[in-house]
Amino acid sequence: MMHQSSIERILDYALSHGGDFAEVYVEQTRKKRGSMLGDKLVDFSSGHDYGVGIRVFAGTEYYYCSSEDFDEAKLLPMMQSLLKKKQSHVDEKVNLGAKRSFDMSGKEEPLTGQVSLLKKCNRAGKSVSDIISQMNSVLQNVDQKVLIANTEGIYREEHRKKTRLFIKAYAKDGTETASSYSGPGALSGFEFYDQFSPEECAKRTAKEALSLLGGIPSPTGRMPVVIANGFGGLFFHEACGHSLEASALLDGCSEFSDLHGKQIASQKVTLIDDGRIPGEWGSSKMDDEGTMTRKNILIEQGVLKGCLTDRWNARKGNMALTGSGRRENYRYAPVSRMTNTYIAPGKDHLEQMIKEIDRGLYVSSINAGSVNPVTGEFNFNTSGAYMIENGILTRPVKSATLIGRGGDILKNVDAVADNFLMGQGFCYAESGAVFIGAGQPSVRISELTVGGNAK
Repeated sequence: MMHQSSIERILDYALSHGGDFAEVYVEQTRKKRGSMLGDKLVDFSSGHDYGVGIRVFAGTEYYYCSSEDFDEAKLLPMMQSLLKKKQSHVDEKVNLGAKRSFDMSGKEEPLTGQVSLLKKCNRAGKSVSDIISQMNSVLQNVDQKVLIANTEGIYREEHRKKTRLFIKAYAKDGTETASSYSGPGALSGFEFYDQFSPEECAKRTAKEALSLLGGIPSPTGRMPVVIANGFGGLFFHEACGHSLEASALLDGCSEFSDLHGKQIASQKVTLIDDGRIPGEWGSSKMDDEGTMTRKNILIEQGVLKGCLTDRWNARKGNMALTGSGRRENYRYAPVSRMTNTYIAPGKDHLEQMIKEIDRGLYVSSINAGSVNPVTGEFNFNTSGAYMIENGILTRPVKSATLIGRGGDILKNVDAVADNFLMGQGFCYAESGAVFIGAGQPSVRISELTVGGNAK
């Protein structure tokens, strides 16, 4: 990492050459990834990435540069080039004081133990049925150290360790195939895998793949839709979460601009983003600007209560910081991003929610989605879905797509269950790919457009 005196001189230079705020972000990251197909280890790789990002605010102007070199003698010329149009001012002196450190690391596991875990998962999944044609398990480990200092006196470092197990099961019956996946992960070391049974997770994944065989083409039209608990929360992450990031809300670039304090959703909906949940995949003690993470209530019983801010957009909009400035690595400037976003549990029951539907769709898993934050228009591809007919789950459905607008869907939530669960994944946006948690209990939407290929 960088020496304190070097960081202070870089910050001094920024203030002495027209900047009114400056930040140094230093990162060292090690990544390991192992993949096993059946009993064969097909890949085990590791990599080390490190560098520094420097950001300067000067009135309404914004400057950012990055380098893989920590050498002050090379960084200062880069700063000179960055700020060459700014007039020099009197010398400024930044004294950072004592550094504050947070350790979110955990247990290491030798290669043999990691390979053994992958092998056990694949064998457990394959044991479910002869119709399970293949199992693929992937283990990802990230060990990241970040150091953040700025001219407002923040001088903090954090050691973050994350691990995730991705399991995919393939079922084949004659010429028909189906697949399912699970991806549990945590802000944790390898001790995470002592907290649940990875083998049981693999078996559940295999059973889900089996249940999707015999699928029918997805129906088309508007109908009630129930979205399962857990990573079904990705639906609301995309459908409305991005529209509640300050980078979208400012300048009217969100469907929710100027609606603070207004009823924008059903009273059943409380949407929260919380970056401080212990051990959760999207958690950290501080964000990537050095601001402490916190619990942010975005929608409370349908009323818009808040948004997520980063330092630059908070400055532009005269808003408080929410600990939401995030980035993939030092090559990106941070922007407002979600951490662990979820619909709070309600008092309804899943069985009754389904029983009350004559014809609709139950979505057990969502594969991917996209949204236009300005209009709120979204679409999602489902990876697991079933018809609801006369109040019961019947046939699996192939290739259903959920289509709509976030503001409309929020108002159409008419039931929220009590079976809350978090899921884990990644979000890809302006500041790169970041770890996110997305969760919810089962949620029913009274009417939603479903796209499919049924004739």
